[in-house]
Amino acid sequence: MAEAARKPSVVGEINTLLGRGSEFEGKLTFEGTVRIDGELKGEVFSEDVLIIGEGAHVEAEIDIGEIIIQGTVVGNIRAKRGIEIHAPGRVKGDLTTPTLQIEKGVVFEGRSFMEAMNDKRGVAATSGSAAPNGATTASPSGSIPSGKPASGKPASGKPASGKPKS
Repeated sequence: MAEAARKPSVVGEINTLLGRGSEFEGKLTFEGTVRIDGELKGEVFSEDVLIIGEGAHVEAEIDIGEIIIQGTVVGNIRAKRGIEIHAPGRVKGDLTTPTLQIEKGVVFEGRSFMEAMNDKRGVAATSGSAAPNGATTASPSGSIPSGKPASGKPASGKPASGKPKS
């Protein structure tokens, strides 16, 4: 039952598969849905869907329509529609996307920037690590919990005085 819940509804037929034991180095561009279960080093560009399967290892700068990760990715990811990271996925790098879903059990080291791809302003930014103790789902319509803008400055726009309050 849990396996059926993992299958993303956005994924249609897989057009290309880089299977286990396969290695690819270079620039990958494609249309449709591509699944990687092997190793890839380089760059990935597409307006469509990339699936990083469990056991896959990808070291790349990725500019994609949508990405679903269950393996390991080292590198920055910019997704126009969304990023999903499912256990036992591991991501080390910065994420830029309008929607982000991180499942319990995932390891994420980097920063996330929530912005629409046609809007250069960041709506919210977070940094640090998400560890196996909780799931995170975010969207640009969410608020920043601290009550401060993403810049970390007070809402007044003036920098903090640096004097401790008594």
